[in-house]
Amino acid sequence: MMRKDAIIIVTGAAGFIASCLVSLLNKEGYENLILADEFSEEEKELNLHNKIFIARIERENLFEWLEIEKPKVEFVFHLGARTDTTEFDYAIHQHLNVEYSQKIWSYCTKNKIPLVYASSAATYGLGEFGYNDDHKIINSLQPLNPYGVSKNEFDKWALQQAESESAVQDALSNTPPFWAGLKFFNVYGPNEYHKARMASVIFHSYNQVKKSSEVKLFKSYKNDFKNGEQLRDFIYVKDVIKICYWFMQNQHTSNGIYNVGTGKARTFNDLVKATFAGLDLESKINYIDMPGDIKDKYQYYTEANMNKLKRAGYTDEFYSLEDGVDDYVKNYLSENKFY
Repeated sequence: MMRKDAIIIVTGAAGFIASCLVSLLNKEGYENLILADEFSEEEKELNLHNKIFIARIERENLFEWLEIEKPKVEFVFHLGARTDTTEFDYAIHQHLNVEYSQKIWSYCTKNKIPLVYASSAATYGLGEFGYNDDHKIINSLQPLNPYGVSKNEFDKWALQQAESESAVQDALSNTPPFWAGLKFFNVYGPNEYHKARMASVIFHSYNQVKKSSEVKLFKSYKNDFKNGEQLRDFIYVKDVIKICYWFMQNQHTSNGIYNVGTGKARTFNDLVKATFAGLDLESKINYIDMPGDIKDKYQYYTEANMNKLKRAGYTDEFYSLEDGVDDYVKNYLSENKFY
């Protein structure tokens, strides 16, 4: 069990998932938090309202600050990344998602600090090799956009460090004492208000209903999928942060890359119906043309194989889509509240 006075770094701390994690850590009694992010993005500022921490450091100043201050850090959650799947300048993803992550890894390795970092289901591409978090397939994966490529490149690099360490027993350590890369599937929930186009379909559906009493979904362009029947593994952010927290408290588990989904794919029609139900309204869906720039990069099906996490010892049940969306709509979106 991690001591309550432990110093913990959280990157991407003002963002969607990480700010929810900060809340959970606070609720569990962890207040010695060092938060790193690009805090100049004012639209994310409300995500940190009422959060307790000891320092907030601009992302690009973090390593210099750590070198000067030398805090005795005992755990790192690296959830910061450029997550915009429509950003096609790979240099941006290379810097923020690969090189920055390598620096985090090296800092944790040098200082013997356990690390949990965010990967993504975007690494699976069209799912040609399935959605199994088996290390053997990672070199073969074919992500559909620069974001997914960058996440997969870091996963591959992390595994190379682990393999090179195990191959030479007496070599200097190439890995943190414990590490886990978490492939987040389709996460939704409070504190995503700032994400604009990249926010969840639930968020956009809610706002469309409030504005026009209907929800627009993309038409299907594959014969085996009807309109709105495209499938995703939607996971509530409260489940995601519980898994992150569980890894911090269970560092005896095997190092490696793990899926973080529910293991149950659901349709966009199901999701929209749940959103209307949360508002006590009848569903009204309008199917629209898909933008040309994403038509050939669109995933029609994702479903996380969750056996690896279960074998590691995680036993908590996940929110159903209906229960998660109902909680999100009624207790956060309708009240304009943050987690």
